[in-house]
Amino acid sequence: MLGNMMQRPLLISDLLEHAARYYPESEIVSRRCEGDIHRYNYLEASKRTKKLANALQNYGINPGDRIATLAWNTYRHYEVYFAVSGIGCVTHTINPRLFPEQITYIVNHAEDRLLFVDLTFVPLLEKVAAEISCVEKIVIMADSDKMPQTSLSNAICYEDFIADAAEEYEWPEFDENTAAALCYTSGTTGNPKGVLYSHRSTLIHAWASTMPDTLNLSSATNLLPVVPMFHVSAWGTPYACTLTGAKLIFPGAGLDGASLSELIKQ
Repeated sequence: MLGNMMQRPLLISDLLEHAARYYPESEIVSRRCEGDIHRYNYLEASKRTKKLANALQNYGINPGDRIATLAWNTYRHYEVYFAVSGIGCVTHTINPRLFPEQITYIVNHAEDRLLFVDLTFVPLLEKVAAEISCVEKIVIMADSDKMPQTSLSNAICYEDFIADAAEEYEWPEFDENTAAALCYTSGTTGNPKGVLYSHRSTLIHAWASTMPDTLNLSSATNLLPVVPMFHVSAWGTPYACTLTGAKLIFPGAGLDGASLSELIKQ
């Protein structure tokens, strides 16, 4: 006999919908690669994430496609997290500390169609671009007026990519065991190995992370995740904070002591 209560799959998109509905004014603060501090809230994050979801589908991204990131902990990376998984695709976070040949290997192995990159890592991509032919477009996560001079022929500005997309989007419903995120190991005994996280595992981990004996998160929490979003989803903190409506403070590339101290004080 099966129960008949709450017959809904556990999906990552529901976390952001929940935060936008019940914690719309809770802030997400980011130190941007452009140098300034960016502030918005969960409601605004939800709208921009839906714009990105529409932009991805307008481009022709299909469920199951892998979308890569080479990025710091920022609000744009957060939007990619939720938009890509939310439409049924896989967020493939790349560790920039790997050797260039390992980055080339995992991009090709995952068959990433798009790659979202922070300004810091554009030179790194320029060195390996010729060897990652599977990537159709590189989306540089910066404002239009901050776009760098680059040899990347398939580069586009993030803000331009989402500019014409609608803010309204109906998140699809699918099996909760669908792959949501992909993270490769360091490859210490050979080539890196890909590890797939499901929507179900991500939500259960997020819920467990909020418990008093783990991170003890609530809507009154201010959390600054220094652990990187490019490895094991920053220990799941973007999801756990969204679940509880906790305030998120993203340090971007400023991981030195002085930058972190300044951000904490502000």
